[in-house]
Amino acid sequence: MILVTGATGRVGRPLINLLRIAGAGVRAVSRDATEAELPAGVEVVEGDPSRPDTVADALDGVTSLFLHPRAVGDGAADLVDLARRRGVRRVVALAAINIDDDPSEQPSRLAGDRNREAEEAAAGSGLEWTSLRPSFFAANAITMWGAQIRAGDVVRYAYPDVSESPIHEHDIASVAVHALLTDDLVGRRVELTGPQTLTHAEMVGVIGDVLGRPLRYEELDPGVAAERMVAHGLPEPFVTALLARYARIAGTRQPPSDDVEKVLGRPAVAFAQWVADHAAAFTFEDRR
Repeated sequence: MILVTGATGRVGRPLINLLRIAGAGVRAVSRDATEAELPAGVEVVEGDPSRPDTVADALDGVTSLFLHPRAVGDGAADLVDLARRRGVRRVVALAAINIDDDPSEQPSRLAGDRNREAEEAAAGSGLEWTSLRPSFFAANAITMWGAQIRAGDVVRYAYPDVSESPIHEHDIASVAVHALLTDDLVGRRVELTGPQTLTHAEMVGVIGDVLGRPLRYEELDPGVAAERMVAHGLPEPFVTALLARYARIAGTRQPPSDDVEKVLGRPAVAFAQWVADHAAAFTFEDRR
């Protein structure tokens, strides 16, 4: 039995689907089990993994644990320790490729992700462990530009020359399945990226090509961009950390890793395919 935290998130849902296809028993933790809407055959238990005592009973009979850094928050070490005492043998942590950067340039920390804490809890657990370090989630493009693309053909954003290696969430989930079900990745920190490096402007261009629309990237002054992000509801500390990261890496190409291909025996999914899979997120109903 595999216990999955973060079960209803971008990685959790495809991970659970792939585990079920592989024939694994899956128990999913959700803070609201009635709203989880997970596939038939998945055992859903209600609890808050950031408070390990609320999921203690859910660890009974579990052999492997998927540790999601936002779901477990500051409770990572306590949850992994409890899992060890309950007989869990393996833990796979989701972390991030920028885990070693200055915390002030890790915006995901300000959204609740405790990537370092999750990785350190796994690596120091005494259990079989793997840490997955994904790069920029391709799905971030929806948050960053989705509303503008649905509204028109101009994307206004700062730092067009910041580059990322966007990864499809299904590739992250596929590698997680491999880590949970085989011994190949035990004791490893695995860097997961898409197959190519693209600047922000190039990513918008790919979205336009896939949608068949003439999208144009219009560079904003970072201060103006920050004001707009905060006005649209993003917390100011998050925006400050995000723009600090952009300022540091602007103009440098972030090299992709080939770990996805090494693990899965096929290339990582290209950003264009991710856009095709999520085209509805960028499409409005009436352009008049």
